[in-house]
Amino acid sequence: MRILLIGEYSNLHHTLSKGLKALGHQVTVASDGNVWRNYPRDINLKRNGYGKIDTLRYGWDILKALPAMRGYDVVQVINPIFLDLKSDLNLKIFRYLKKHNGKVFMGAYGNDHYWVKACLDRKSFRYSDFYCGERTIPNPNNPAIIREWMESDKKRVNQLIAEESDGIIACLYEYHVPYVKEFGEKLAYIPLPLDRSEVEERVLEGPIDRVKFFIGIQKKSHLSKGTDVMYEALCEVEKEYPDLCEVKKTVSVPYAEYIHLMRESHVLIDQLYSYTPAMNALIGMAQGLVVAGGAEPEMYEQLNETELRPIVNLYPDKEKVCESFRQIIRERKHLPERSAQSIAFVKKHHDHMKVAQEYLAFWESR
Repeated sequence: MRILLIGEYSNLHHTLSKGLKALGHQVTVASDGNVWRNYPRDINLKRNGYGKIDTLRYGWDILKALPAMRGYDVVQVINPIFLDLKSDLNLKIFRYLKKHNGKVFMGAYGNDHYWVKACLDRKSFRYSDFYCGERTIPNPNNPAIIREWMESDKKRVNQLIAEESDGIIACLYEYHVPYVKEFGEKLAYIPLPLDRSEVEERVLEGPIDRVKFFIGIQKKSHLSKGTDVMYEALCEVEKEYPDLCEVKKTVSVPYAEYIHLMRESHVLIDQLYSYTPAMNALIGMAQGLVVAGGAEPEMYEQLNETELRPIVNLYPDKEKVCESFRQIIRERKHLPERSAQSIAFVKKHHDHMKVAQEYLAFWESR
């Protein structure tokens, strides 16, 4: 098949393309490289700025690229707003893709109207990026996200693209749930792909006398990821157990340095408000680190996983997070076992070749 993947989050499309190519398919990735992360792509759709000249140049780049986006058997867009353009222009280009290609699919891989709506209804999830029970998550970015997806034209465009797509694919439990009620008949959950050949596996060796925790903080997203709460909890626990643990924190470091520092630890601290481990957690798990983050029972059930439970699930309450960290320290003799399970979990559910086959099966079924 000829396959076109448009847009990029967390290297998903590029990694998926490698699996698809290895299976004998012709794949083109068109994206902005996920902006500063600069992931590989075949067609560069990066926008350099929002001034008049940069806007005209970006529009021209899109127009030049459109003829190369025709004649594919399958096209997949990363999000209903898959290009850095106004909502109505995304809709027009989506319909152009529908007209000039075979099947067109929409990814539910990040912020969109249905996800925000589910997060706000206080019924779909026990907690989300916006609420935990009756408590509001104090993220100053949340009002803007709500306006963006609940009150602007993005809501309408998201609804239309979801209706007009041949299928919708979600990569996390929390992105899958919002689409089930209205689009369950054309919805699939497919785990994130990871190329394990790019990661050096190493099962932790015991005995571990002093647990090394690692937390990476991105200044622009630390409130939405809950790293502010988790870091405070880590500091408290480190004071309680100074001889049994140490905490390493990085702030907005380059990716290569981040991976190097991660490898020197035992426990990687991931996201607080998620039900499912995302790419950061999976990279750590593939290396043999133990992850503390989102891993609710619903996620394991969705994967039909009854044996491998390597992730230390964190509930978004500071004292409960502290207690989870204390338990890791008290039960540190089990870290090597969790480490081996982490590697096995990624191999079983997230290997990019297996994931590529799941995509092909869904695309062909529609």
